[in-house]
Amino acid sequence: MEAIFFARGYLIGLAIAAVVGPISVLCMQRTLAHGWRYGAISGLGVATADGLYAALAAFGVTAISRLLLSMQLWVRLLGGVFLIYLGVKAILEKPATQAASASTRKGLSGAYLSILLLTLANPLTILSFAAVFVGLGVDVGQRTQLAAALVVIGVAIGSASWWLLLTGGVTLLRARLTPRWLIWINRLAGCVILVFGLWALIGLFL
Repeated sequence: MEAIFFARGYLIGLAIAAVVGPISVLCMQRTLAHGWRYGAISGLGVATADGLYAALAAFGVTAISRLLLSMQLWVRLLGGVFLIYLGVKAILEKPATQAASASTRKGLSGAYLSILLLTLANPLTILSFAAVFVGLGVDVGQRTQLAAALVVIGVAIGSASWWLLLTGGVTLLRARLTPRWLIWINRLAGCVILVFGLWALIGLFL
């Protein structure tokens, strides 16, 4: 009976990850620029952040949640600045001609950590997960700790599934593109990421 919580968590993680935003564009850009492994590791960083925020929502860790929400102004400010940096970097960056050239241990760990921190820069995600849990009847607060854990694991795996699927599809597209196309797609993705970053900063003053 508890297994239904895993299934619901999986669907929640899959659905939330599939929403197109700056993280999606960044993962696609990284995959096109450096290959599947780099993009997939970035996607797993997002899935980790989704799992952490889902855990805070599911287990009701109110003290940590309130702390993060109270700091959201500074966290979102740093997140917006970081997006602008990544956007400019993508515009100026030349895509690797061979995907393996970017698959060093340092590069992969940097890809994972940078996008993990960027995803965590939106504390409101906790509220999103809490709202979705309630809306879909995933009232883990009235269930066992096992049920809550299954929801969180389901969210993380569902999110990871989406990112592996997305980066895999982008990799197939990458194989059909010439270096010239990759450069222009890189620039376009960089501009989109840059706009997201500027919008995040502007939103702080609206």
